Amino acid sequence: MPLKFELCPGRMIGGSHPCFIIAEIGQNHQGDIEIAKEMIKMAKDCGADCAKFQKSELEYKFNKKALERPYTSKHSWGKTYGEHKRHLEFNHEQYRELQKYAEEVGIYFTASGMDEMAVEFLHDLNVPFFKVGSGDTNNFPYLEKTAQKGRPMVVSSGMQSMETMRRVYQTVKKHNQNFAILQCTSAYPLEAEDVNLRVISEYQKEFPDIPIGYSGHESGISISVAAVALGAKIVERHVTLDKTWKGSDHEASLVPSELAELVRSIRLVERALGTGIKQMLACEKPCHDKLGKSVVAKVKIPKGTVLSLDMLTVKVAEPMGVAAEDIFQLVGKSVSEDVDEDESVTPEVVDSYGKRVKS
Repeated sequence: MPLKFELCPGRMIGGSHPCFIIAEIGQNHQGDIEIAKEMIKMAKDCGADCAKFQKSELEYKFNKKALERPYTSKHSWGKTYGEHKRHLEFNHEQYRELQKYAEEVGIYFTASGMDEMAVEFLHDLNVPFFKVGSGDTNNFPYLEKTAQKGRPMVVSSGMQSMETMRRVYQTVKKHNQNFAILQCTSAYPLEAEDVNLRVISEYQKEFPDIPIGYSGHESGISISVAAVALGAKIVERHVTLDKTWKGSDHEASLVPSELAELVRSIRLVERALGTGIKQMLACEKPCHDKLGKSVVAKVKIPKGTVLSLDMLTVKVAEPMGVAAEDIFQLVGKSVSEDVDEDESVTPEVVDSYGKRVKS
């Protein structure tokens, strides 16, 4: 059974616990704190477990030339990439305000720390867990420092190889037992052919003592629901209030109706997964009583006759006789009373078999 641990106060993940659903707001708030709050409330109303943002300390995430680079995309909020990112970045006080609002609404709140200083801030903010975005998954100094903080971690794996993910696992595990890895492909929007859900199963084999999850950027919800059927214990999806808004993530995000349907579908699939124990269920008894087949006499069988297979057949019978799967066990046993042709062969009329059933 995969490792179970408390990802957030009072919320376990892994094992038989419900899938933890993260609504990734990221920077889809357009740099507007009121929109951000509206999205937190939306995530809660749709049934998500957590509202997540992306926190950067820009001078630590980008070098000067990267921030000064002209940014002429239709998604740009400024003339340079730095101006664009500064428009979308909430300051520390705004993060505290959002965290307080999430607490009031009743949803877990966290963020991806997009650089080491952002992680320091989030640690001071006392977020329940750290999310490691795919861009930092092979940033081993960052991983070590983050793992050493002792908070649970959720690590995405976009743009990485299995060899790198083995190193990631070993690096984090050395300092922190409570972490999960998410299968992820870093493309926005993501085509179905590039999702590679089978990696979930490969991760489960490679890392059997941690929960495995899925971070998706595809359109719609079907693939994310399939990930849960494959055993994903965490699902993360970007969310938006309007897919036409400025920003490259909106097109690959779920609107409120889609997020609500994703949550409903995941919970339905979880109910359907069951225990893995194959047995006749109580709900099947009416069908079995009506249509279940049992052993019937193919010919008239006088009292004292030793049964052979050619005397017996299987039909839907009234009353129900010996279970169809036990027909071979009757061969060589004798009947204690006459059985007419086409009559049920009941356990009580077969020597030894009837006694065994009653005991």
